[in-house]
Amino acid sequence: MDAKYILQQALNALQLGSIYALIALGYTLVYGVLTMINFAHGDVFMVGAFLCFSAAVLLELPFVPALLFSMAGTALLGAAIERIAYKPLRRAPRVSAIITALGVGIFLESAMLALNPYPKSIPTLIDNVTWTFGGVTVSSLQLLIIALSLGLMLLLDFVVYRTKTGMAMRAISWDRALVPLMGVPVDRVVTLTFALGGALAGAAGTMYGLAYPVIDPYMGIMVGWKAFIAAVVGGIGNIRGAMIGAFILGGVEILVVAFLPSTYRDFVAFSLLLILLMFRPHGILGKTRAQKV
Repeated sequence: MDAKYILQQALNALQLGSIYALIALGYTLVYGVLTMINFAHGDVFMVGAFLCFSAAVLLELPFVPALLFSMAGTALLGAAIERIAYKPLRRAPRVSAIITALGVGIFLESAMLALNPYPKSIPTLIDNVTWTFGGVTVSSLQLLIIALSLGLMLLLDFVVYRTKTGMAMRAISWDRALVPLMGVPVDRVVTLTFALGGALAGAAGTMYGLAYPVIDPYMGIMVGWKAFIAAVVGGIGNIRGAMIGAFILGGVEILVVAFLPSTYRDFVAFSLLLILLMFRPHGILGKTRAQKV
C-alpha cells in the first residue's frame, strides 16, 4: 500500500464527508433549536437532487442557477413541513413528532415515486477536468464539492454564532419559554431554521447527483440515516461537531471500501455509532443539557 493510494482515498473521503456534512447540519440545526429529530430530512435531500435534475433537464439551467433553484425549493419545502406538520405538535409528546416525521418522509418518497418512478441521471452541468499530481488524480468536480460544502458550512457557522438570528436560535435552544418575553419571534426563527436546513440538504442533493450518476426516490433513506449518524457522532446540536462527525464517517466508509469488501460499509458505519455511544453518549463535541426543575 503506497502513499498515492492513501492520498487518493483521503480525497474521496473528503468528497463523501462534505455531502454528509451538509445533510447532518440540517439534523443538528433542528435538534439544537427544538430538541427533535427531523427524520424526513433525508427525503428533503432526495427532493433536492430531483429539483436539480428538473432544473437541468426541463429548464436547461447551468450549474449555479440549478444549484440555487434546488436550494430555494428545498428551503421552501423545509419551511412548509415545519408549518404544516411540526408546528401543531410542539406541545405534543415527543413520539407524536417522531411518527409525523416518518410519515412526512414516506409522503415525500411516494410523491416523488409517482412523479419520477424510474432512476434518473443528472446531466453534466460543469466541465469535469482531471489533473494528476504525483500519481493522485484530482477532478474539478471533487474540488467544487469540497470547496462549496466548506463554504456553506462556514457561512452557516457565521450565521449561527455571529448574527442576531443565530443568537435567537441559540436562545430558543436554551429556554424556549422565556425568549418570547424578550421579543424573539419564535415561530419565525423556527421556520427559518427548517428553511436553512432544507437549503443545505438541497445543495447536498445537487452535489450528490453530480458526483454519483443515479438518483431515485428512495436514495434519501440510507444517506439520511448515515448523515444522522454523523450528527450523533459529532454531538447532535453542535454545528462543528456535525462537520467533524461527517468527515469521520466519510473517511471510515471510504477506508472500508478500500481495504474490505464493499458489503461491510454499512455494517461498519452503524457499528461506529454503537461503539461511540457506548463510550461517549453525547458525541465528540456534544454536552449534557441541563435539566430545569
